[in-house]
Amino acid sequence: MFDPTSPLFPPVLPSRHGMLAVDDLHTIYWEEVGNPQGIPVVFLHGGPGAGLSPQHRRFFDPEQYRVILFDQRGAGKSLPLGECRNNTTQLLVDDIERLRVMCGIEQWLVFGGSWGSTLALAYGQAHPERCLGFILRGIFLCTQAEVDWFLYGAQWFHPEVHAEFVAPIPPAERGNLLQAYVDRIMSDDPSIHWPAVRAWSRFEGRRVFLMPQAEDPPSDTLDLGVGRLESHYMAKLGFFSEDQLLRNMERIAHLPAVIVQGRYDVICPPVSAWRLHQAWPGSVLNMVPDAGHGAMEKGISRALVGATEQFKKSRGFV
Repeated sequence: MFDPTSPLFPPVLPSRHGMLAVDDLHTIYWEEVGNPQGIPVVFLHGGPGAGLSPQHRRFFDPEQYRVILFDQRGAGKSLPLGECRNNTTQLLVDDIERLRVMCGIEQWLVFGGSWGSTLALAYGQAHPERCLGFILRGIFLCTQAEVDWFLYGAQWFHPEVHAEFVAPIPPAERGNLLQAYVDRIMSDDPSIHWPAVRAWSRFEGRRVFLMPQAEDPPSDTLDLGVGRLESHYMAKLGFFSEDQLLRNMERIAHLPAVIVQGRYDVICPPVSAWRLHQAWPGSVLNMVPDAGHGAMEKGISRALVGATEQFKKSRGFV
């Protein structure tokens, strides 16, 4: 039901949706909500592999925005679920362009959180002429330091969560937790890969919010998508060279951007948002003082809706 205390817009159903074959292996799910004549915006979900939620439609005024959302390769309703073959950042960037062309959109606002912020930056740097601006949340630059933090930094703030994550891995393999989990997650044996993807997904999920939340029951779609795709992309450092996204900032530095970051985000720590802001002099950094990583934490949601409202009025954020 609609929560009148929420900063989000009321729930809205897609006006169009479908499946788009992007190669011989992958078919991606897409949907459109809002005003067909409104400001075009593409929504990029996190993970990789987390997929869409109906809540994601609610950051935008449906009378003023034309919102295109899609499940990235291997995620959500896209097929095959959890497929890592033919799944790279560049191919995801190409998929965004296919959707733009299919929808007949010349330029659009790019909205992405967590891994979605990574993909938004990669897309923008590949196709700056197609971007009106950026709304980014929970910045992840896909550097080695951030991957190491994701896997090992948890022990500083959530030692019991980290201990549970490490427990299934033999001591001899714990020096490289990523490889240990990749070996298990990518196994063809369901008795091996299912416990591993569930452990990976739970390890992340229990650290998303600043304040503890009731845990959702296991989801095959979410756990397989997140477990396989996140470990796959982290093992490849997002298919980037080190600090590539910051080194290529001149390609999009002229475009308006707002960066929304939870002060107590332990998934994607604030230093990455700060580094991006420093490399993007025209950007606006909104450090939310009472939030972690979750897009649905009220402080984060309020800042994101505030950004979409400001952009519809001024086409910028200052």
